[in-house]
Amino acid sequence: MDAAIGFVVAHGDAVDRARLSRLRTGAPAPPELLDAAEVGQAPDGGWPAVWGGEVASVDATCFRLSELDDLGALGRPAARRALDWLAARQLPDGGWDEDPALASFAPEWARPGDPEAAFYQTANAGFWLTVAGLDARAAGPLDHRVGGAYAGVVHAAAQSLAARLPSDGTWPSFLPAGWLSAAVLHRQEMFHESARIQVALVERIPEMSPANVAWLAATLRRAGIDEQDWSLVRARRRLAETQRSDGGWESDDGHQFDVHTTLTAIRACR
Repeated sequence: MDAAIGFVVAHGDAVDRARLSRLRTGAPAPPELLDAAEVGQAPDGGWPAVWGGEVASVDATCFRLSELDDLGALGRPAARRALDWLAARQLPDGGWDEDPALASFAPEWARPGDPEAAFYQTANAGFWLTVAGLDARAAGPLDHRVGGAYAGVVHAAAQSLAARLPSDGTWPSFLPAGWLSAAVLHRQEMFHESARIQVALVERIPEMSPANVAWLAATLRRAGIDEQDWSLVRARRRLAETQRSDGGWESDDGHQFDVHTTLTAIRACR
């Protein structure tokens, strides 16, 4: 961890270092840095993707919420507008899909109308609405169910995910949809469905990239899964095996994102 912290300090920007400080000590980020982290929000509450022009994206909004979570900013107005936007975008079947206007720009995991992409978007949006509900309950429950103000939305998301799961513990989508959906289902007390996915994930950890292992572990911890759970023990072992000599972990999206991956690993192991 000392080496990872040193890597972020040496290579991160001001927002990265504020995320690190919040993860380590709980220190609040300066207001000007929070403002910088929220830049670019669309009037409707979502954030556009870099590949999508000015149209707000479910995928991009969830990514920005993950950064704001590290900064302790999910209770700020920008994050609340984004969460409200996600909740309002839920489809009648309990799932999510990207705006059709993004079809010609979107990568495969965000392609409108694609069932695999829709499952991933549902798991991702459902996870961040779950996280918001956990924080709301800690501050003062808006609803006795997990999800707070979004309890009904999260419950419908979990039902949508569970209805599409095969019986063998796999999931009909991309790799990250596995740990995101496992987290949503765990918080909805659908423990059997969540555990089946976690067993399948553990089997795949040895072949996962460091970035994916960090994301998996951080997601499951944020959902309240015990740090001594076998899936998290195995993930931390894999992170120890793949940490570089400079203290960082390699991103799947280029070295410019190595600091983000390293912060995710720190969040998973804090």
